[in-house]
Amino acid sequence: MHFQRLRDLREDKDMNQSQIAELLHTSQTVYSRYERGFQTIPVEHLLILADFYEVSVDYILGRTNVKELNKPKRP
Repeated sequence: MHFQRLRDLREDKDMNQSQIAELLHTSQTVYSRYERGFQTIPVEHLLILADFYEVSVDYILGRTNVKELNKPKRP
């Protein structure tokens, strides 16, 4: 499975693969494999990425096209 959305989200933040890999405490090579679908993304990394990009895990995985999260309203 190819994760074009991971690349798109990363590029939208003007970041490179090494910077995201550092966020995940992994190597650039491993992160590159995630983006290209050559390696399964651990759940822990999916959660970190979803929080960082402020999108759902389902959006990253292509299960929904809704990018915005339902954030609770503040009084």
